[in-house]
Formats: sequence, structure tokens, C-alpha cells
Amino acid sequence: MTYSEDMKRDIYQLLEAWKHSERRKPLILNGARQVGKTYALKHFGQTSYENMAYLNFERNEKLCQYFEGTLDPKELVKILSIHTGIDIKTKNTLLIFDEVQECPKALNSLKYFCEEANDYMVVAAGSLLGVKTAQEKGFPVGKVNFLNLYPLTFFEFLSALGQEKLRLFLEEYHTYEPIPNPLHEKLIQLLKFYFFVGGMPEAVAQYAKTDSLQNVREIQLEILNAYEKDFAKHAPANQIMKITTVWKQVHRQLAKENKKFIFSMIRQSARGRDYEEAIQWLSDAGLIHKSHLVKSPKFPLSAYADNNIFKIFLADVGLLGAQSALSPQTILEENLMFIEFKEALTENYVAQELLATQHKELYYWTSEGEAELDFLIEGEHEIYPLEVKAGTSQKKKSLLVYQKKYAPSKLLRATLMNLKHDGDIYNYPLYMISQLRLSRP
Repeated sequence: MTYSEDMKRDIYQLLEAWKHSERRKPLILNGARQVGKTYALKHFGQTSYENMAYLNFERNEKLCQYFEGTLDPKELVKILSIHTGIDIKTKNTLLIFDEVQECPKALNSLKYFCEEANDYMVVAAGSLLGVKTAQEKGFPVGKVNFLNLYPLTFFEFLSALGQEKLRLFLEEYHTYEPIPNPLHEKLIQLLKFYFFVGGMPEAVAQYAKTDSLQNVREIQLEILNAYEKDFAKHAPANQIMKITTVWKQVHRQLAKENKKFIFSMIRQSARGRDYEEAIQWLSDAGLIHKSHLVKSPKFPLSAYADNNIFKIFLADVGLLGAQSALSPQTILEENLMFIEFKEALTENYVAQELLATQHKELYYWTSEGEAELDFLIEGEHEIYPLEVKAGTSQKKKSLLVYQKKYAPSKLLRATLMNLKHDGDIYNYPLYMISQLRLSRP
């Protein structure tokens, strides 16, 4: 699997910022399996440092033995220099602990690198570090910096397909004048393919190379199978079945008109507390994202969220399509891709884009059956409503209900329509959801 630096330039900029930070601590790069963590760290090491020492604790189980005798950073550096044949020096060598979840003591050693040897440039990555963060008693809380890596966004997908000029055009587009129609239609077509391919780097690279949706689907199914193997290998034995059940329920739940996760759909007597641990495990692993109901949109939204009522989205829209066996033929139907199974793909896509563009949590709003808004966006000084439509509908009932109750300065809508500003309503085409502007022009 290969992809260009430009596809993930945002993560490289964040890694460079970490490197030069005055308050730098050892870094943990979080993310689901196969989102490109190893590639990103190796590229960073090769381009930003004189040397790179790479250790993979999954491929070489004996590496853990080095951490049995000592967690002293200077002793470890001596040992690891001998093992790798690389003179690990402060500042100019990047030391990478990959799949570090396989060696808890290596994970714990980051605390001592922070406290006693902070001049060493140490980064760690692993597929289930979120789970380890929640479970390990010796986890170095407060002693590490975190970065999250997500599947490729739609803009990164454009770069992968050689559409960098189109990406830059959108990034530099700062008016509400409509996008020229030929470009708008081209972007809608590319977005349809993104809904199928998704943002998993291997799937994107395969599509860029072969243009074959069938090859993409085979890769997606392999990824889904690998995730289920992770359940059996890493999850608590008493939770494996529940985790698998929740995982296979996501696309069914999103297919409902009301996408709220309903436990009675699993079985009639199922209750939320029975599956709470399973859902948290999947969330910690980065495989799902929860969007909580907020009935009273006040700052901070997290304080007003209902922890018992939520939607669940998959980490990647392409994997959602694969999980639901969505046919590649859907691409050929006029805009059918966007409305397939109750607009689930569209809403999952928007959730994915929001998280990848620094919106850390997801929330939605309802008003006693009168109206529902798909997302609430927490700006610096205001909370904005966002309504998502899979087609070109200009209906705005829910937005107007929200406006009457809370009088926000902006009403946001994402559809297949072109850019449009009509009074307080700002329509963004779905392909520009990452470009939401949360202040008046």
C-alpha cells in the first residue's frame, strides 16, 4: 500500500508541529487498523530526521523482553541501538514503537521517556491503543501527546486520484457563489465513487491503480474480516459475542428512518446496559463513532448530551457499504448512491468528515417528534444546526423549527445542491462539508 504525502498532508503538518513543540511529550498516534498509521510515521521519520529506528512488537514478540529488565530510557536506548544497528540520538533520530499494544511495558516506558529523557523523539502507534488506554492500569496518563488518524477524507481521496488542482480550488474557495456547474457535476460524480470506495488507504490506492470497484470491495471485505478477528484476539472473552453482534447491527440500525440505535432490534429483551461495554470497546478501537442526542443545545454540548440515546456510525463509509453488501451497480444509477438505505451512507459520510476535520464529538437534536437535525456543530461562540439531505431537496422545516427556538446566526444545510446563501440558510454541497465556515462572511 502506498499513497502520496499530499494525501495526508494534514497529519504530517501535525507531526511537524509536535516535533518542534516546546512542551513535547512522547507521541501516540491513534487510529483504527489499516488507516495508515505505520506509513505516516515511517514517512515522517524518513523525511524529517537523519535516522529512524523502527520496532514492531507484533511482528517480533521477542522485543518485549528488552522491557522486562528495565524501563530506564537511557538503558533502553542503548539496548535498542544495538538491536536495530542504529545510533539512536536525541533530536535527530525518530524512535517508533509500532503495534505497541502487544507490549504493555513498552507502552508504560513512555512515561519515563517523558519524565527522564524528553530529548528523545519517541512515537508509538497501535491498532487498539484506545482499548489499551481504557484498560491498562500503567498507561502513561498525562505523559504523552495524542494525535488521531482517520480514513482519508474526500479531499484526500481527490489527491489520490490525481485531482490535486480540484482539491486546492475547493480549499481556496471562500465565497458563497455557486461552483461552476461543470466542476460541480464532476465533484458529485467523484463523491459517488468515494461513497463506495471510502477512505481506507489500501482501498483508495487499489481504486486509483485499477479503477476496479470489485477489487475495492474485496479489500474492504478483507478489512472487515480482520476486524472481526481482532475481536476474538483482543476483546474480553465475555464480550466477543456482544461486540460482534453490535458491529453487525450498525448498517441495519442506520437503515431505519429514525437512525437511533435501538437495542430491542438485537433481541426483544436486550437493554442498553447489556451492551454498554461492547459498544465502548468498538468506540475505543476507533471502529465506530457515537452521536448523542442533545435536546437543549447549550455550551458545552457534552454536558447536555443524553448518554442513553445515540446513533452509531462506522469509521468509514466504504466499509459501511461493504457491510451492507451495496452493489457497485448502484454507482450507475442517477444519485441512487446518496439515498441508498434511508440516506445512511450520506449521514455516515458527513459524520466521518466532521470528525476528521477537528470536530471531536458528534451530536444531533430532536424536538419531541416535531423536527430533527442531523448534527449540531459547536463553534467557538455559537452552536450551529446542520441538516443533511441526500438529494437536492430545499425543504427546511427542521431548520426553521430550530431557528424559532434558538435563533442561531446561521442555519447550515448539506445537500447535492451547489453552494447557495439564502438569508440565514447556508447550503453547502456535500463534497464541501469539510469547508464549513462557522462565522458570518
